[in-house]
Amino acid sequence: MRRFIFTMLLLGLTLPNLRTGPARADQPFIVAAASSLHHALEELADAFSASGHTRPRLVFGSSGNISEQIARDAPFELFLAADELHVLTLFEQDVVDGPGKIYAFGRLALFAAMGSPVEVDANLDGLAGALESGALNKLAIANPEIAPYGAAAMQALSERGILEKAERALVFGENVAQASQFAISGAADAGLIALSIAMSLGMEARGTWVAVDPSLSPPLHQRMVLTRKAGDEARDFFAFILGDEARAILEHHGFGLPDPSGSD
Repeated sequence: MRRFIFTMLLLGLTLPNLRTGPARADQPFIVAAASSLHHALEELADAFSASGHTRPRLVFGSSGNISEQIARDAPFELFLAADELHVLTLFEQDVVDGPGKIYAFGRLALFAAMGSPVEVDANLDGLAGALESGALNKLAIANPEIAPYGAAAMQALSERGILEKAERALVFGENVAQASQFAISGAADAGLIALSIAMSLGMEARGTWVAVDPSLSPPLHQRMVLTRKAGDEARDFFAFILGDEARAILEHHGFGLPDPSGSD
């Protein structure tokens, strides 16, 4: 319990906010989301508010950590994961009442800050060359044990046949946003990060990036689900994210879109 409270405090949630039911009319509902969604979800929340609804309170982190917090009765009403495994696991464990919906497909990107020795390309040839020559000292990825984009990065390195060489250089962020900061700041020579972060405002002035070839890292099926604490506004936001306006925002931020007539 003490560990759970400490985690909540790190996320900016204070004890008075740890309610057990849906949000009251005078309180914003809380949406927990993968950190790869930060820029897109802020825009989605603004658009939802502009349509006459309550703007949600947004909490970001790794999908693994958030799913654990939901299992421990965190006050989140909607969870947008960076994959579908964490949502489906919550459903299988009877923590949530349904399997939710796929709302987007996420892509992995390779980013290198200005002055990096890594040449950026979709097939990771430049990364492989920098590893071979010893020019690459640190490669930032999200923690693959709790962050889907970290697992995707490991898969890409394995498919490219350079995982063994890369392991000595890996530095792990708690989530993909932190891994991105390592690469942006130059603390790492490059980073395998979310395309949605690489495409965010101002990144082109910080370095170069490219979407990783899907043969190395297939798109992540990003799934969302309502929790048992969900009130009407959270349910409305869930429906809004599946609508045309939200889909256009997600596409603008680099996400692929599921078939709107699909059943997932």
